[in-house]
Amino acid sequence: MRKINLLTLISLFIFFSCQSEKNTETVNDDFPETIEVPMNPSPGDNSMNALDWEGTYVGTLPCADCEGIETELTINYDGTYSYKTNYLGKELEAEEVTGTFQWDENGSVITLVGLDGAPGKYKVGENRIWHLDMEGKQIEGDLADKYILTKQ
Repeated sequence: MRKINLLTLISLFIFFSCQSEKNTETVNDDFPETIEVPMNPSPGDNSMNALDWEGTYVGTLPCADCEGIETELTINYDGTYSYKTNYLGKELEAEEVTGTFQWDENGSVITLVGLDGAPGKYKVGENRIWHLDMEGKQIEGDLADKYILTKQ
């Protein structure tokens, strides 16, 4: 009887040891490393994760001492931007600044890093972005529509 119990126990051990699966993951080193984008994670749907926001946005912003500021802002998925301005009616050369941007904690506003002397905050929407004031608030009033750049 002992031999039967021992034989049954050994059979069960062999059966269950063959059934175990490995909990490992195969890594394929053929793909390049993932690029870290300077964005803050944000749960739920927001501009950052629910919209096709990458691209070039253009418009003419109001100007206190000129005819307007032709503005072109290109934002990229890798967290970089190109910001071009041309002051209409002034004898200044067009300027271009490049750098990185970051999302706010809500995933709806970007801040352009390295932009001197101008508000570098934009609220991102569907095929448009709103140029925000120095405090990061959306501009209201009669000229509010003039502070929108549209996607090309």
